[in-house]
Amino acid sequence: MFQLISLISAWAIPVLITFIPLYAYSRKIPVYESFVEGAKDGFGTAIAIIPHLVGMLVAISVFRASGALDFFMGFIAPALKGLGVPPEVLPLGLLRPLTGTGSLAYTTDLIRVHGPDSLIGMIASTIQGSTDTTLYVLTVYFGAVGVRNGSYALKVGLFSDVIGFIAAIAVCLLVFG
Repeated sequence: MFQLISLISAWAIPVLITFIPLYAYSRKIPVYESFVEGAKDGFGTAIAIIPHLVGMLVAISVFRASGALDFFMGFIAPALKGLGVPPEVLPLGLLRPLTGTGSLAYTTDLIRVHGPDSLIGMIASTIQGSTDTTLYVLTVYFGAVGVRNGSYALKVGLFSDVIGFIAAIAVCLLVFG
């Protein structure tokens, strides 16, 4: 079974990359011209995203440099310790909705310090896979397509992140703790 899944994984993308243009060509769709037109649209989208991306990165830097992250961690850490949750994973729960790269760097650092098989390493890895970069997605992608009222998406996204964070910790404590 493992070999079959490995074979499918190895061939899935090359088959799709070959199949889609051949199928489009068989349907008399100008494949190259369509690709170039899509690339032009993608470039415009990338340019439109830049101001939103810069604003988000500045906000993250201010949050960390102001000491707000450290203050919040010091306030919540005793309660987490009482529940048996390592307080080292709290910054990951705060960073993950803001930045994928920052949270990945923090996860990498936790794994380097505590080890991949430690409870902290397993919780950090599970949080990384169970949550999303909600504020980043809302800022960059909603800004790029012109969505002005993302309040419901923000509420649902952050709620999902909180549930993912709690579930990741609970499952890891149950299975590995």
